[in-house]
Amino acid sequence: MSGAGGAASGADARFMALALAMGRRALGAAWPNPAVGCVLVSPDRRILGRGATAPGGRPHAETQALAAAGAAARGATAYVTLEPCAHHGQTPPCAEALARAGVARVVVAAPDPDPRVNGRGVALLRAAGVAVTEECRRAEAEADLAGFLMRARHGRPRVTLKLAASLDGRIATATGESRWITGPEARRRVHLMRAGHDAVMVGGGTARADDPALTIRGLGIERQPVRVVFSRRLDLPRGRLWESAKVAPVWLCHGPDAPEQSRARWEEAGARLLEVPAQGRQLSVTDAMAALGAAGLTSVLVEGGGALAASLLSAGLVDEIASFTAGLALGAEGTQSLGALGIDRLASAPRYALVEAVPVGADLLHRWRPVPRVPGEPPG
Repeated sequence: MSGAGGAASGADARFMALALAMGRRALGAAWPNPAVGCVLVSPDRRILGRGATAPGGRPHAETQALAAAGAAARGATAYVTLEPCAHHGQTPPCAEALARAGVARVVVAAPDPDPRVNGRGVALLRAAGVAVTEECRRAEAEADLAGFLMRARHGRPRVTLKLAASLDGRIATATGESRWITGPEARRRVHLMRAGHDAVMVGGGTARADDPALTIRGLGIERQPVRVVFSRRLDLPRGRLWESAKVAPVWLCHGPDAPEQSRARWEEAGARLLEVPAQGRQLSVTDAMAALGAAGLTSVLVEGGGALAASLLSAGLVDEIASFTAGLALGAEGTQSLGALGIDRLASAPRYALVEAVPVGADLLHRWRPVPRVPGEPPG
């Protein structure tokens, strides 16, 4: 689809690739807003300005690119990875800003499903006399914006489940020793994954057993993700999360039966508490994810433990699995990577399609995504 701005050209695709690269820089930092990239190009194909959504979501990419270009933006083409916003919030709409700056043409990668935008940004531009070309590198943009799109359409963050296990699916020996099953290259890749997500999540059992920091280390990145822990009764140790809660955000999902004294202690330490309904002896993962989406998170990297991972898989809330496999075997007495799923037939097992398989040091990373089910087709 090209719209009134004509079909996208080869040059359009190249400049949009640059805008996409700009947007990727903001992944994990732009929430609750999308990580958008924008590039302004002159008629003779000189880059006049570029921008990406700033940490916290403002200023927007278009605003920064326009500021960099100044008066030279008049007559330019803007390449934007998501339809420019059309609603008045804390700042005027970007579509209006582009038109007011005299931009002659806007090339958009993906439409914005937010009901406050959803075609209105493009309509506002065209009404102002700006030519618009749509769907230039749309698939790539929607892959980059998958977390924002998940929250906009379904009210929850996109979930990536990270697993790191031996060849036989074990994450620790019988005595609980688990450091380190995978090598330094795989661990560095995990820190890079943390940097690209809004939040890192673990279950209470993992928090008690491993006392994890869940921070980004060794990459020169100062920003830290939100650290989320599922703990129905808030029976967590005063470890590294407690000590750093006022430095890097800690959010605790707990049940209605969490003691008031525990709530007060963690709030005093600097944590944010999110009460969600319980489902038996565990928290409702569906309600918890809805609460995290309502709080603004668009993407979550789940790093443990087995019971939380099994609950998310059973509820159909895992959008991607990133599985690191190490070249060792620990045997049946080792700790399994997943808790019970209650599956008694292969047809009931959730199916995933392989997206990528790549060596990472001495280990192997597999990335999997759910296989869509055909309506009316039996599970499996």
